[in-house]
Amino acid sequence: SMVPRHLRKWVKPLATLYLLKAGGHVAVNGSKFPSYLGEQSKVLSLRGGAAFSLLAPQKSMRQSKRKQAEHPTFPHDTSPSHVSLHAKTKIKEVDVDTTNDAAPSFLDGNNGPNPYLSVIFPLLLVYVSNQWSRSSIYYLVNFSDSASVTAQNAMNVDIGFSQAQYGALASVAFTALFAFASLAAGNLADRSDRKLLTAVSAVAWSVATVATASASSYGEVVAARIFMGLACAFSTPSAYTLIRDLVPSDRAALASSIYGSGVYLGGALASLSILLDNSLGWRGALGTIAAYGLVSAGLSYAVLPPDPKRNIVDDAGQSSKEKDQTTVDNESSEQLSSIITDATDVLSTSRVRWLFAASFFRFCSGLCIGVWAAPYFRLAFPDDSTSYAVVNAFIVSLCGVTSGVVGGWSADKAGAAAVRAGSNENAGRLAVPIVGSLLAVPTWWFAVHSPTFELAMFWLGMEYLVAECWFGPVVAVLQSSVGSGLGGTAQGMFTLCGAVGNFAPSALGILYGQAAATTVEDGSALSSLLGTGVCAGYILSAVCFTISAQASNEGTGKASLLEKQS
Repeated sequence: SMVPRHLRKWVKPLATLYLLKAGGHVAVNGSKFPSYLGEQSKVLSLRGGAAFSLLAPQKSMRQSKRKQAEHPTFPHDTSPSHVSLHAKTKIKEVDVDTTNDAAPSFLDGNNGPNPYLSVIFPLLLVYVSNQWSRSSIYYLVNFSDSASVTAQNAMNVDIGFSQAQYGALASVAFTALFAFASLAAGNLADRSDRKLLTAVSAVAWSVATVATASASSYGEVVAARIFMGLACAFSTPSAYTLIRDLVPSDRAALASSIYGSGVYLGGALASLSILLDNSLGWRGALGTIAAYGLVSAGLSYAVLPPDPKRNIVDDAGQSSKEKDQTTVDNESSEQLSSIITDATDVLSTSRVRWLFAASFFRFCSGLCIGVWAAPYFRLAFPDDSTSYAVVNAFIVSLCGVTSGVVGGWSADKAGAAAVRAGSNENAGRLAVPIVGSLLAVPTWWFAVHSPTFELAMFWLGMEYLVAECWFGPVVAVLQSSVGSGLGGTAQGMFTLCGAVGNFAPSALGILYGQAAATTVEDGSALSSLLGTGVCAGYILSAVCFTISAQASNEGTGKASLLEKQS
């Protein structure tokens, strides 16, 4: 029978849309019948026990009647637009393909909760905390000889560490476990409750921030920084795969860009930490940052919808929580093998390999700016330190977010235009980071070679406007290239590229320490190192993005096979 009109307001916001692959099956009241509807058939399931089946338009009435004759237990459903309500039944088992060609209908912003409010917003709050916590250290050190630099407002003076030690603390110490955890975090995101993983990781890095604020030695700060890196690794793989599963695919780049703007919002708050530092001291500033992290963790857990994977039960009709201990032990023993296999599948296509290479060089440039821009501008323009905190926060937040969101929107448009022209959608999307990386070269060079503070800030703003458009398009291309089954692992490997890129600012710190030891440093040595190193990374990333755009996504692994099926 058709769904009664008065029930539709209950059905639409509660139903979850799954795409059944050929060969799947549904068991109702303990009786299994095969799913012959094929890839284009859909099933809506309710926790209340009712199930709805929607026959795809291209399935003919004749085929439906023939299949019904072969399987009498299957409900009468011959109209292409007919929705059958099987009341007082309970779904025991559903085999589904979670490829997200279209997000669940109740998250499309028209018939239910807006995905930008229920998904993107809470994830963004957590990502802001992630970036603020990890980036705050860049603004709580001061290597100038000014009398205003004291143990209260400069971590390096209070704890006692050099430029080279700062470079290692800001980059390598954070990377120590972050690099190894990123791959495992991606694999875990594919297999566990991503909502819970997001909240727990936020609590963990907030605890690490408190530990940093309480440290009394360089070793304690390093230990807290290492633990922070471990915690931060589990955030983005969960977030990006949730976005992939809950946001319509035609808005994937824009949604990823909005979430990615947390880098710039968190960076802006980190810049404003200079003001907190001046009023509360560096320890008080870190305490404030930790408090925000705990609040964001609680809000994300309260607002985020349940992980879609939790609504899927296994072939035996059991939830994962009901598996016996032997099964759990076997899965644990196979975890490492699974990670290696999945990583190999992700790297099986040429496009993805070049995409990772390009991302590595782009991360190197961005991290060098993140770690060393604040020390450079405070050193080159010591009288404008307070002004720098405010202006840089404005530049990072406004210009960075604008570049990221416009970049995602432009990439979606470029991808659609490429399809209309008979080209590949992902090749069109990658045009955005290619152009952005090339335009970033002159703007950054002028930013670190400007004679006045005002001119330096102008070119810094321009650099953020043209350079930060890359993140959302690259993530969208990566996720669409590997398929849903490998999305978390691919995102973990992408994060790993950034983790390895952390060695670039550490190397720059060693070179800077050597240069500063032989001359009276007025910022010129750091200016040369930053100009040369960052611009070289931008050029190399543009070259690799171009090769990735032209490369084939053909391969032998599961990533290639998934894309062919989608």
